[in-house]
Amino acid sequence: MRITRNYIEHALQIGSGLELPEAIATHLLRVLRLTVGDELVLFNGDGKDYRARIVETGKRGARVDLLTATEVNAESPLRITLAQAIARGEKMDWVLQKATELGVSCIAPVSTERTEVRLDAERSDRRMQHWQGVVASACEQCGRATLPDLEEPQPLAQFLAARKDSPELLLALDPQGDLHLDTLPAATSLCLVIGPEGGLSDRDLAAIHAAGGRGLRLGPRILRTETAGLAAISALQARLGDWR
Repeated sequence: MRITRNYIEHALQIGSGLELPEAIATHLLRVLRLTVGDELVLFNGDGKDYRARIVETGKRGARVDLLTATEVNAESPLRITLAQAIARGEKMDWVLQKATELGVSCIAPVSTERTEVRLDAERSDRRMQHWQGVVASACEQCGRATLPDLEEPQPLAQFLAARKDSPELLLALDPQGDLHLDTLPAATSLCLVIGPEGGLSDRDLAAIHAAGGRGLRLGPRILRTETAGLAAISALQARLGDWR
């Protein structure tokens, strides 16, 4: 029987008890039908899985005892930052979910010249809360105990300026790029910029090149924004990461 994993924003200490948040307790008790004596796994992003046992249940809650902690080695040796042009609704959720499963270390939603989605401060806060939930849920499913960093939405120019002195390899997925997988230089840390529907503009590409970036092409076909980054991450993990 597979033991369910749940992300919780709470300090976890072996030998102590913990009252589960109502949403988690409701899912465990009403959906999964767990009861007193059943076990589950909790994680809070510190790189460990905490085995827990339900010791008390109520109408809206449950209490668990924390039994053991185990280090989880599920992080890729290749640190990938995905700078993804903000896409609409479910497309962006899909990118965040699958990029997390594929092992990225950081996700940075960016606005490019052709990005259609524009977020004011209120919408940005709501989106960030939602996206953080998507990332945490993806970690629950794929076995990661360390959540990738999720940066605040920002213009591409601001993102590039913040990485001015970064040693990471800066790449932009570009059908006309001068690099392909076989000519990639060795790297343990890289940043991959993915454009919106319509692609990166000449101005976007010029800014990336001015920041020391290079274009990476995968093949002759043009991929949608929600496909491009995931295909590139998979290829990079196979070429430089832990899929070798």
